[in-house]
Amino acid sequence: MPDSNALLGFGVVYEIGDDALDPPTDWIEVAEVNQITPPNTQAADVEVTHMQSPNRTREYIAGLIEPGDASFGINWIPNDTTGQLMLTLKTSGERRSHRITWPNGVTWTFRAYVKGFEPSTPMDDKMTATVTCKVSASVVEAAGS
Repeated sequence: MPDSNALLGFGVVYEIGDDALDPPTDWIEVAEVNQITPPNTQAADVEVTHMQSPNRTREYIAGLIEPGDASFGINWIPNDTTGQLMLTLKTSGERRSHRITWPNGVTWTFRAYVKGFEPSTPMDDKMTATVTCKVSASVVEAAGS
């Protein structure tokens, strides 16, 4: 049996374009990311059942693709640069390019806006925040170098 090619998540980088241009002029690396949930793209279900559908069973075809949400967790330090950027982007509703670089160098790039910023302050653990982004276009995958 061949050896596994599995990768650790350690080393993944999440970046946001420094401006609203597509492509951005530069990238801002989000600091202290501790978890990433990439976009969950899903095709809508379009029902096409008719009076003669076989076995009285509903029929479906794939509809438009919903690009979904992406989210990431950070170690949250109140009033730090990363937290302030996320709050500013949430307030503005500005769509920017987002890029995830996986440990093997593959990148996923997509347009999104920050729709949620949720801090968590446990009594006996690190403070964190979850940032939720609404993806507003297709995810583009590029091979690593």
